Amino acid sequence: MSSPKQFVTEVKVELLKASWPWDPKEKGMKKYKELVDSTVIVVVAMLLLSGYVAGWEFILQSIVGFINGTAK
Repeated sequence: MSSPKQFVTEVKVELLKASWPWDPKEKGMKKYKELVDSTVIVVVAMLLLSGYVAGWEFILQSIVGFINGTAK
């Protein structure tokens, strides 16, 4: 089993090899622009998808309620 010091050293070496989605020279929120943009896209997509699913659920529930005679 390797020592914790060796583990930390190997982790640092591997992190230096990683490709990060921002320019390390950027400061402030500019550094995270790609991350923020991607997050906004995901949130908007989830809102649209949830609206689509809720809309179809309402329509199908209304149809089934009409057929069963339990429509409100």
